[in-house]
Amino acid sequence: MSQLAKTYDPREVEDRIYDFWQKGNYFHAVVDPEKKPYSIVMPPPNITGQLHMGHALDNTLQDALIRWRRMQGYSALWMPGTDHASIATEAKIVEAMKKEGLTKDDLGRDGFLARAWAWREKFGGRIVEQLKKLGSSCDWERERFTLDEGCSKAVREFFCRLYDKGLIYRGERIINWCPHCLTSISDAEVEYSEHDGSFWHLRYPLSDGSGYLELATTRPETLLGDTAVAVHPEDDRYRHLIGKTVILPLVGREIPVVADEYVERDFGTGVVKITPAHDPNDFEVGLRHSLPVINVMDESAVINENGGKYQGLDRYEARKRIVADLEEGGFLVKVEPMKHNVGECYRCHTIVEPRISLQWFVKMGPLAEPAIQAVREGKTKFVPERFEKIYYHWMENIKDWCISRQLWWGHRIPAWYCADCGEVIVAREDPDCCPKCGSKHIEQDPDTLDTWFSSALWPFSTMGWPEKTPELTYFYPTNTLVTAYDIIFFWVARMIFSAVELTDETPFDTVFIHGIIRDAQGRKMSKSLGNGIDPLEVIEEYGADALRFTLATGNSPGNDMRYMKEKVESSRNFANKLWNAARFILMNLEGKEVAPGLPEELTLEEKWIVSRFNALAKEVTENLEKFELGIAVGKLYDFSWDMFCDWYIELAKIRLQADEAQANNARRVLVFLMDGILRLLHPFMPFITEEIWQSIPHEGESLMVAKWPEFHEALNFAAEEREFERIMTAIRAIRNRRAEMNVPPSKKAKVYVETPFGETFEAAGVFFTRLAFASEVAVNTGFDGEGAVSIVTSDAKVFIPLGELVDFAAERARLNKELAAAQKNLSGIEAKLANEAFTSKAPKHIVDNQRDLAKELKEKIAMLEQSIERIPQ
Repeated sequence: MSQLAKTYDPREVEDRIYDFWQKGNYFHAVVDPEKKPYSIVMPPPNITGQLHMGHALDNTLQDALIRWRRMQGYSALWMPGTDHASIATEAKIVEAMKKEGLTKDDLGRDGFLARAWAWREKFGGRIVEQLKKLGSSCDWERERFTLDEGCSKAVREFFCRLYDKGLIYRGERIINWCPHCLTSISDAEVEYSEHDGSFWHLRYPLSDGSGYLELATTRPETLLGDTAVAVHPEDDRYRHLIGKTVILPLVGREIPVVADEYVERDFGTGVVKITPAHDPNDFEVGLRHSLPVINVMDESAVINENGGKYQGLDRYEARKRIVADLEEGGFLVKVEPMKHNVGECYRCHTIVEPRISLQWFVKMGPLAEPAIQAVREGKTKFVPERFEKIYYHWMENIKDWCISRQLWWGHRIPAWYCADCGEVIVAREDPDCCPKCGSKHIEQDPDTLDTWFSSALWPFSTMGWPEKTPELTYFYPTNTLVTAYDIIFFWVARMIFSAVELTDETPFDTVFIHGIIRDAQGRKMSKSLGNGIDPLEVIEEYGADALRFTLATGNSPGNDMRYMKEKVESSRNFANKLWNAARFILMNLEGKEVAPGLPEELTLEEKWIVSRFNALAKEVTENLEKFELGIAVGKLYDFSWDMFCDWYIELAKIRLQADEAQANNARRVLVFLMDGILRLLHPFMPFITEEIWQSIPHEGESLMVAKWPEFHEALNFAAEEREFERIMTAIRAIRNRRAEMNVPPSKKAKVYVETPFGETFEAAGVFFTRLAFASEVAVNTGFDGEGAVSIVTSDAKVFIPLGELVDFAAERARLNKELAAAQKNLSGIEAKLANEAFTSKAPKHIVDNQRDLAKELKEKIAMLEQSIERIPQ
């Protein structure tokens, strides 16, 4: 048992406590057949990452769950790790190289990768250290990286298995291309936002000179790659033109008029231009009609050699020139302003360019169906359940997944091409020759795999899959995935279909979805708005516990929450309240031996508080099982601050000042309750609870592995709870009425109680004198309430003689002074209102305001006069 400092200083405590935990190896989970396993895999943050509020919330919730289960006796594994983040990391390295005047080609692939690994060694662990500042109790001994040897082996096995089953293929298709990141990105990595745009209405002349077709486009620059125009086969306006040709404006190429049901007759003119190389729908139309595919842009979205005189122009500069030339040539009918959703790269927010490209794809249909069925069967449930709809919608409408990226940092595609016979070799081990013709002239595909391809395996690759490791057998499938709703299709869905395919099981039984942290105005935090909050700065100022408690408070599954500094200050104040309560207890323990557990005999107030704590333990456990962490924290706050600190500690002071036997019992109850509160609070406020717990009498090495409180029927004193709450209700009512009358606590008054629960109230006289400022308590004396303040509760009538609360002479003087001031103010206003110069020249609202004030003052004067009359002479 040790003393606590006068004030709680998180900066002095938190690093020291975290070091104590790590040295004690309390975070490490082992395969233990004697225990039930519980496992969570951390959504791996990017190695480029800096801890932000989203990370802080996500990891606070995970840590709360893992600490709770650990205390419940589970072998609780929280698997940490980081993601190599192909696009983001490569972009940062390229940016750094640019300042040195270097390019990737200057270094070559091997040189670039050596630099990338060095960068990872320098910066990759930064976010891990920041997570430790938050108090994350991960099993750091098992920390994984998506590019480590084990994960890389799993990725290659995944690729080869899908390829062998015909679920991975290589082909030319329309993909989303980022002209800034210079790579393909998947549909899930495209974010849509509303932009101002235009519909350019154009004339395409019929080649036989009989007229023209009018169509509208939002991207006139792509007409350079048009290979047809299309109409609906049942559109009577154009049926006679099907099979004819038109002259492509500015280009002069003859292109056919085709009939296709893709065209919406009622939209625009019912005619659409078909550019198979630059639009996914046009690409499908092109396949159906065997149209040529003409790519008119390079990887930087600059017009290429197929663009004629526009070659070398950026796509938007080309747009301006083309529109000007269309107008000059008489092809532009009109320009119609409009708003439309435009796809942007989720990393750099550059507008993506759909373009034809030779890429690797995963065939999603056969993978999606079993994954959908698994969730429908309840093998994985979403909390809240409504998010299953998002999962189903995305999976039921899923397209083939483009998995190749034009990057060097990442898992290189395990495919080789034979220069002599054209064989494609996909292999688990690097081949040294072509298995078909024996040629040594084989070259590996230069592309890497989409980052999400490796993170899709995270729940089981981190456990050692494809090897049948003890960890995989024991901890997998995992129990809970904690993540935000905006990553359901990025990551959650991919993990589910990958796990079902490779392990025949869903990767977790529950997906706990939380919302996002918004600023005080409800806006999403972003660099552009400059409204982001650095969690590390909050931790430095208020402590990690205050931040964690704030993030957990009011948290509701699936719902966004607002960050407010005032909430953190409130959490800090709560920590201080807990600290001061602990100091009070320790002060009363000095030099005393305190036996563990509760005394055999408990007083009424002790049975009340013990029973309430007993119920709290049950309720908090039930809330955590339902992922209602915000409700659990709210109950802990109310009990700790109100029932324990404000009520029970004050009540205990009476017993602590009594004989030694009573004082000793009170000390035992105080320690029992403080110990229990610390255990229940520990998942949310781990640092301060550990520090206090180590200072009070306790059993065991660390609060982290102390037993979680459970409900015990023997401690359920429901009748005593009701009995004592009758007293509490009366005391609260007296305190409230005294506050309304501005009676200071030092002013004691006799209290008369009329109640059918006389015995209870007679025994509680000391509580009324201590907490209701009573000089004396008289129960069921038949007092009629004459000349007294009356207070009524559901169980009692309480009377306090007015003369004992109020000094009549002083009160009369105070009211007369207030009356004189009101009369003086009224006279001034009435004089102003009697002045015609004021009422005729002043604005109406000012005159009306003065009249309203006069009315209010008259009412106040009448009330003051009545109050003065009621005061006894």
